[in-house]
Amino acid sequence: MVGHMTTYPPPRRQGRPTLYLDFDGVVHPEAVYWSPRRGAYIHDSIQGHVLFEHSGLLASLLAPYAHVDLVLSTSWAQEYGCAKAASRLPPSLRQRVVGATYHSDMPLDLFRNAPRGRQVLADVVRRKPPTWLAIDDTDEGWDDARGNVVISDPVHGISAPAVQDELRRALERFR
Repeated sequence: MVGHMTTYPPPRRQGRPTLYLDFDGVVHPEAVYWSPRRGAYIHDSIQGHVLFEHSGLLASLLAPYAHVDLVLSTSWAQEYGCAKAASRLPPSLRQRVVGATYHSDMPLDLFRNAPRGRQVLADVVRRKPPTWLAIDDTDEGWDDARGNVVISDPVHGISAPAVQDELRRALERFR
């Protein structure tokens, strides 16, 4: 998978510190569904949560690191496109988004069948960030890069105290 994706041209912006951001299970619970009538919504079994509820928290955690780019590593970018997915984020995060791990030149079925870690690692090869970190709710496919990933809580995302502590420590690599 990584070798296959490296045959694509490099992204417009590369070589900068990068945070790879998943949405589901990170900035809101992972139990997000879609219907033609409701659009994206959090499953009714998860009470008291709303979409993008922790995006303000992420913005505040990233505030000291203005030089860090965001790359969307979420299925929202595949479904809605990178710009529309990014539009759901607060302006301070939206302006940092420089792309997504998926782009339309990639075979969607090949991309979707790869674990999230492999998707991100393929983008790391293309984008060549000097320093990078991923926030995701899955621990699949990271292999030797597991030290570059903060695994979030599937319901509480980055708001879980232990996840916030780990994320704060991990963000120090961007100083």
